[in-house]
Amino acid sequence: MNITKTRIALLSFSLLMLSVLGAAQDSVEKLPPSIRTTGEAVVTVQPDRAQIDVGVVTQAATSRTAVTQNAQKVEAALKALRGLLGANADIKTISYSVAPNYRYPKEGGEPTITGYTATNIVRVTLDDLTKVGSVIDTAAQTGSNRIQNLRFMLKDESIVQAQALREAAVKARAKAQALASALSLNIRRVLSVVESGAPVFPVRDVAFARAEAKAADTPIESGTIEVRASVTLTVEVSS
Repeated sequence: MNITKTRIALLSFSLLMLSVLGAAQDSVEKLPPSIRTTGEAVVTVQPDRAQIDVGVVTQAATSRTAVTQNAQKVEAALKALRGLLGANADIKTISYSVAPNYRYPKEGGEPTITGYTATNIVRVTLDDLTKVGSVIDTAAQTGSNRIQNLRFMLKDESIVQAQALREAAVKARAKAQALASALSLNIRRVLSVVESGAPVFPVRDVAFARAEAKAADTPIESGTIEVRASVTLTVEVSS
């Protein structure tokens, strides 16, 4: 009785697998003949916006002293930056922390607190790229001892991204047309289009150096931004 049930189960499973394989084969056979190509494009443009992260790090025996000293220096830096960029300057805090400093005994055991470190980082965003060097110098001259992550970017990358996508699509279509012509085939229609790509923003690390009152302005070159796009095109062909 058990052998009969087993045989029936195996037979049912075999019929099911044959049905699935048959459906898959039918699906493959229904796919139209096609060509798939990929086009890539790079559009190079000048940045029109910059972001600079500047901040103050202070250390003191107590957390209150570290916080107070930090606030005084940050306030002086913000006042000077707004004087340079205007009262409506785009400046915002992106990081703030107060943490204890520890000394670890060489022989092991519990570490002891030796003081506290307060850190306040603000991000300055400006569209006048000629003032980037002045922002760095002003921040340094007024107590900022951490200047980092100078980032050049675009106010609106969608226009340039669309241009890169158009160029990539044209290249993908040209490749498909070349292949079809070489094989004596005709392109009937587009079956699918898949796009990818993103702008590449140059980020520069700015090494901090305290500027003297009569020091030369910090030279900054914005360079260019590369906006990349890739389009994969699948077209139906016929003889």
